[in-house]
Amino acid sequence: MTLNFLLIIIGLALGTLAALIAFLITYGEYSRHFMTKGKALKISLETALFIFIVFAVIAVITGFAFPKILGTS
Repeated sequence: MTLNFLLIIIGLALGTLAALIAFLITYGEYSRHFMTKGKALKISLETALFIFIVFAVIAVITGFAFPKILGTS
């Protein structure tokens, strides 16, 4: 298993966890304070998707750049 693959897998796993936590926090706050449950669910899913995409992009960039910085394949 190469370092690239390992960093990408770890990043995607942590990205999934971050997206789940972002969904739970966003849904809890929006449904409690501001709007209907359906709209809160939609906004929370959009937030979770955005967070996952950000973490996935960071994981891929790190997976390919970090080994080059270290001088390993």
